[in-house]
Amino acid sequence: MDNLNRTTKRNFGLVAALLIVGATGNVAADDGARISTSSQGLASDRAAISATAPSRDEYEALTLSGDRSKKTRESSQQKSADSVASTPNTDFWFYSADVELFGDRDRDGYFTEISLLFDADTYYDVADVYAVIYLSYEYGPWNEYAETETFTIFGSAGADDYVVETDLVQGYPTGNYDISIDLYDTYDNALVATIGPEDTSELSILPLEDIGRDTPDVTTQIVVSSGGGGSLSWLLLLGLAGVLARRR
Repeated sequence: MDNLNRTTKRNFGLVAALLIVGATGNVAADDGARISTSSQGLASDRAAISATAPSRDEYEALTLSGDRSKKTRESSQQKSADSVASTPNTDFWFYSADVELFGDRDRDGYFTEISLLFDADTYYDVADVYAVIYLSYEYGPWNEYAETETFTIFGSAGADDYVVETDLVQGYPTGNYDISIDLYDTYDNALVATIGPEDTSELSILPLEDIGRDTPDVTTQIVVSSGGGGSLSWLLLLGLAGVLARRR
């Protein structure tokens, strides 16, 4: 059933993505906006995720060079300077993160669909949080590509895993990407935990590209029909007869 729901979601997302492709024209351009579609929710409720229409997210063009150590949300998302912790936050952490890749129509080894699963834990019995997710192209700067809704984590329970399934529609050139996840406490919008390729290899060197670049080669076939008769068929027969007569 889970596989059926995932297939339904992937087909739903692919249809939505292809509609966006048709509306935005040439998706292979590197200087345009980045577009993706995402579905999200608790991993324990994948049926609900599959039944929900994916959201459409649009960001500025992919930044390919710059400082990888900084992210835009780290400064702008804080409500005030007082909410920025001077020491590492030990009340929240990531227990694990896992990635599955799908969608490789041209079979070149680069995928267009990301299924990101992560488990965030906290010292508190319960906490409301949200995550901001980034991609880095070929070890370049971090580019935000998704943000979760607010969800609840319960201590170190394993039943609150969260999943974000994304189709890359436009603006993601073929290459290797890393993923980083920032976790925020909704109470004061403070950044409380981060996980990235330095913490787990699951988030590193992911072969990705957008749907516009995932185009199978089309081979044109010329079919000559031998049926239907007509003057052309008679001319061909006469030509063949002439060749045979000359050979004799």
